[in-house]
Amino acid sequence: MTIGLICAIPQELATLQSALAETHTDAVAHTRFVTGVLDGHDVVLAGSGMGKVNAAIVATLLADRFGCRTIVFSGVAGGLDPALSIGDVVVADRIVQHDAGVLENERVRTYQPGHAPIINPTDRLGYPVDPELLARVKDRLEGMPLPGQLVYGTVLTGDQYLNCDSTRARLLSELDGTAIEMEGGAVAQVCEAFGLPWLVIRALSDLAGGNALFDFTAFVEQASATSATILRRLLPVL
Repeated sequence: MTIGLICAIPQELATLQSALAETHTDAVAHTRFVTGVLDGHDVVLAGSGMGKVNAAIVATLLADRFGCRTIVFSGVAGGLDPALSIGDVVVADRIVQHDAGVLENERVRTYQPGHAPIINPTDRLGYPVDPELLARVKDRLEGMPLPGQLVYGTVLTGDQYLNCDSTRARLLSELDGTAIEMEGGAVAQVCEAFGLPWLVIRALSDLAGGNALFDFTAFVEQASATSATILRRLLPVL
């Protein structure tokens, strides 16, 4: 069975796509799905485009049409934890969709997607990574030389690009977010529905504050390559 690989934007796709061998391409919906071999492993690589709906479409097709056994998102994110710097890597141990919930007092109170307190209440918040997969990931990455830090933590997903210092501080405080991006939560939700393990790897291209757009432009290619390097290291344990 194959491993499904998702990236959102061309910079994230470039390194992985150039390394694929024995490729075959299928065009489905808005996406090109490239089946091939990456470092000896059968994979299907797809560029989803940005945002949760795009990511959910692609994750669903990888699970249902291509029969992938595991789905991994590789790409960039904005850092929320002030202890992190551009170029550091966050591997999600939990994903929370920060923009799903209840609107109260002109602000979203984050709640589990698909649930509401007065309809089908739940104590859950977010999607944890499969513990056995996470243990294999940590063991495989132990001691790997990297240009920056490698941490495990809560990654937040929402359909907004964060370029705001005050919102960054609030999300860090309220949800203990380590990094923020726009697709991983949807991938996790789809994979849970199909009973598939998933992983989200994010290298920081910016720090999600007032300079995020400038930093993203400067560092997106470097961060994308770092994330792809970690993904390739993990292929044997996926």
